[in-house]
Amino acid sequence: MVPLVSKNIRSRLKRVVLLRPCLWHTAVALFLFTLFLLPAASTARPVQHGSRYNVLYIWDNDLSNLQDYKEELETQLGGEVGKRLRLIQRGDQYGIIYDCNTTALAAAKLAIRHSILLDKVELGDARAIKDEDYHELYNVSYGHGANLEALSKQYKIINSYLGAEVGKDLFIEKSSDGKYTLIYRRQSDKQSAMWVARKHAKILKKIHLSASITREDNNEVVFGESSLLDHEEKEKEAAPAVFVPEAVMVPKKKIPCEPVPLLVEVKKKSFSETVVSRCSNLEKKLEEYINGLRRTGKVAKDERTGWLVIDLTKGETIVDINVDSPYQAASMIKPLIALAYFHRFKEGKLKYTSKARRKMEAMIQRSNNGATNWVLKQVGGPRAAQKILSKHYAHLLKETSLVEYIPNGGRTYRNKASAKDYGRFLVALWRKELPQGKELRRLMALPGRDRLYSGTPIPRGTLVYNKTGTTAKLCGDMGILAPKGQNGRRYPYVVVGIIEKQKKARNYGRWKMARSKVIRHVSSMIYQEMKANYNLL
Repeated sequence: MVPLVSKNIRSRLKRVVLLRPCLWHTAVALFLFTLFLLPAASTARPVQHGSRYNVLYIWDNDLSNLQDYKEELETQLGGEVGKRLRLIQRGDQYGIIYDCNTTALAAAKLAIRHSILLDKVELGDARAIKDEDYHELYNVSYGHGANLEALSKQYKIINSYLGAEVGKDLFIEKSSDGKYTLIYRRQSDKQSAMWVARKHAKILKKIHLSASITREDNNEVVFGESSLLDHEEKEKEAAPAVFVPEAVMVPKKKIPCEPVPLLVEVKKKSFSETVVSRCSNLEKKLEEYINGLRRTGKVAKDERTGWLVIDLTKGETIVDINVDSPYQAASMIKPLIALAYFHRFKEGKLKYTSKARRKMEAMIQRSNNGATNWVLKQVGGPRAAQKILSKHYAHLLKETSLVEYIPNGGRTYRNKASAKDYGRFLVALWRKELPQGKELRRLMALPGRDRLYSGTPIPRGTLVYNKTGTTAKLCGDMGILAPKGQNGRRYPYVVVGIIEKQKKARNYGRWKMARSKVIRHVSSMIYQEMKANYNLL
C-alpha cells in the first residue's frame, strides 16, 4: 500500500520545485524520505525508540567559514531557531544543525520549510540528519554568574594570565538562563576541551580560579578582546596627568595630526610619478593578488572590488583601488545611521535611553535589521537621516546615499557609499571628531564576526573597530585596526575592503564564505606591511 502524504507536505514540495528548479533533487529526496518514513494506514508502526533527528544545513572543512554562514542562518530563520543552531564535527568536516532533537518525520518537514526560506535568499537548503556519527563542540569555561561587571574584571585577569593560550577567542556570553559565562571558545571535541580545561586550571589555581568545560551553545556574545582594549584606551584618556617638575621634563617629539591626502581631495600621483616604496609595492601586490583570483575564476567577471588603506600614524593613504564610485552599502551603512542618530542627540532632539542603547548594540554588533529600522524611525526615516548626513557631514560622506529601510530578509541594494566615504568616516572616528564618538567606538568594538581580524594571523591585542556588510551581491568590511609595536605604542590604520557582484550569487552562502576569505587574506597582507614599517608585535 502507498503511504499517505498530507496535502500540506505535497504543497510545500511543489513550492520548493517552483521556486528554483535546482532544488528539484532536494525536493525529490525529501519527498521520498518522507514517503519512506510515513507508515501505511494499515501497517502503522512507531519510529524505533531512541532514533532522533536534527536539521542539517551545511558541511565544510573550514570552521571559520561556518561562523560566517551561521550568522546568515540566524538572520533568515529567526531568533528562536538561531538560539538552537549548533556547530558539529564529523571527521575533518564541520557542520551546522538545528538541534530540534525530534522524529524523522518532523525533521523532514522542518527541512522542507527551511529550504523554502533559504532558497529565497540563495542560501542553500536543509535536510534531516540522524543524531549520530557526529559530536557537538565544547568550550572552556572560567565562571558563570549574573554580575557582568565582575566577570569583565575576571576576563582581564584570565586574559593576562593565559595570554596566547586563549588568544582572540576569550569571550563573555549571555547564557539561556539570563546570566553570563566567561569562555575560551575552543570549539573542539569534549575530550580535547577537557584536556585544555585541566591545563588552564593548574595555571589559574595560584589565583584561586578554576576552569571547566561547557557545550558550544551559540549564545549571544557581549564582551570580547576589543571591548577590553577599548575600555583600557578610555581609561588612559581619563587618567589624570602625572606632575613632572619642569626641570626634569624631556620634551616629546610630537607627531602632527596630518591631513590624509586622499581624503582632502589632493590628486594622487600616477604610479609612474610615484617613487617606488613599500606602500606603492603593497598596492601593486594587492592588485596582482586580485588579478590572480580573476584569472582562476575565484573572483568572477561581474565582480568589482574596492580597497582602501590609510596609515593613521602618518596620515598617509597607502592603498586606494576603486575607492571613488559608490557601492551597495549593505550593513556597512549602519554606523552612518548611528551617526545621524547621535547628531540628533547632540542637538537635543533625541534621547539616548537604555532602549536606544540596546537597539544600537543590536544594530552594530549583531547587524539586526529590525533594530536598524527602529533607529532610522527615531531619526525620521531614511530621507531625514540622509538630510542630516548631507547637511552636516558632506565633507566626509560625499558619495553616500541612504534611501531605504532594511527590507525583510536583509536584501538591501539601494543604499550606497564609496570606500572613500568609509575611510573619511573612520578617520574622523579615530580622531574623535564625531558626536558621541566614544559610544560609537564602543559599539564598533563589540565582539562580532569581522573579516579584518578574526580568522587572520594578526596577533591578539589588536584593537578593532569595524562593521561588516553582506548581501547576495556584496561582501565587505570597513574598520580601524590598531596593533601594538614592540615599544608598546599603537599604530592604527584604516582598512576598507569591498567585493560587489552585478548579479546575485547562485549560492549566496558559499559565495559569502569565499569572498570573506579574500578580504581576510588582503587584511593579513596589509598587516605584514604595517609590521615591517613599525616593528609591530
